[in-house]
Amino acid sequence: MQWRPRGCCVVPTDRPAWVGAGTRGVSVEMGSLRSSLTVDFVTSRSHLEPETWNRLAGENDPFLEWEWLASLEEANCSVPSTGWHPRYVLVRAPEGIVGACPVYIKDHSRGEFVYDFSWAEAAAHVGIRYYPKLLVGVPFTPVTGPRLLVARGYEAVVLPLLAETLVELCERGQCSSVHVNFCTASEAELLRCHGFLVREGYQFHWNNRGWSSFEEFLGALRAKRRNQILRERRALRESGIEMRVVVGEDVTPALMDSMYRLYLTTVDKYFWGQRYLSPELFRLLAARWRQRLCLSLAYRGRRLVAGALAVRGKSVLFGRYWGAFEEHRFLHFEVCYYRLLEFCLAEGVERFEPGAGGEFKELRGFAPARTYSAHYLRDPRLRRAIARFVEQERWAIEKELQWWAEHSSYRRGFDDGAKE
Repeated sequence: MQWRPRGCCVVPTDRPAWVGAGTRGVSVEMGSLRSSLTVDFVTSRSHLEPETWNRLAGENDPFLEWEWLASLEEANCSVPSTGWHPRYVLVRAPEGIVGACPVYIKDHSRGEFVYDFSWAEAAAHVGIRYYPKLLVGVPFTPVTGPRLLVARGYEAVVLPLLAETLVELCERGQCSSVHVNFCTASEAELLRCHGFLVREGYQFHWNNRGWSSFEEFLGALRAKRRNQILRERRALRESGIEMRVVVGEDVTPALMDSMYRLYLTTVDKYFWGQRYLSPELFRLLAARWRQRLCLSLAYRGRRLVAGALAVRGKSVLFGRYWGAFEEHRFLHFEVCYYRLLEFCLAEGVERFEPGAGGEFKELRGFAPARTYSAHYLRDPRLRRAIARFVEQERWAIEKELQWWAEHSSYRRGFDDGAKE
């Protein structure tokens, strides 16, 4: 296979098929089906219809939908000028596209949320060029979801073929590595069998354990945590703050313009903040993706003082961006957590993922949930060093998860521990 950074190439598919444990078979003989497939590495979205992509992406992760990925590009967020070079791996069968994954050639490691800056520094120290590298994932979005997209019935053949293709693209393209970020646990195991190192982390998620109201949820918490939440909410009400939740067709372009300005108050506040997103992105989302949007807004009188933007999946709510024009104690917790938890309970949402980081989330009813990423390193020296790092990191994470299980905010009998 020839590497053409700005063109299209075909990967040979005459290698033996690999069938992972637990994968479902297909109705035809494996070798015959595999020999009929071709893999394209394309640089333009014109090679794929949005409906085809969304059918492969499924309903569980809205950030894999064409509307989100295309909006990031059209709004000049994930484009070459910002260090993101979008590419698409497409697996074609005679009847059409049966597999795909979003790939980015990266000139840096910003906007990924699986941090490998120290890996790049270590590589430079011994004379290994770390960039460009390949990233499989969703820009600026630390949300777990499928990264290897496959049509139903083709999993046993197309999943390993995509894994092999990523390795070959790295080897032939002279990239240092491939990073599959926030993949599913099953994808991580498949990629491990193809020479990837699997890295673990965790976030804090909320899962509805049968509650129908916020009061029932509070009743599952330890008294100290329950009373803390009640005090925080009462103090905010007494300060004159009123909350509103706006969803779907009620999300206007004017509200999204305000959300962008709120987003800037957060990223500009901290030295590590980065303006990854543009105002045009928020306008595009208001025009083409508003059915996915959920805004948690705080008002003092008629003045908008704070807001959070969340995204609705099939049975999951994802918290993404927040900001405030005024500083009020406990405002962040009300806007980003409590009001959206009430929304989840009212709408029958099963899980709420408020975003990466923030150990204070556990004090408010969110429990640790594992995350996975998979990493293929081309240079054996770098691979050995990072393999040691990943193993030490995994040991440390296990100790942390054990600590959280022993210090749960839930009453005994309600704590399920770290979610897989």
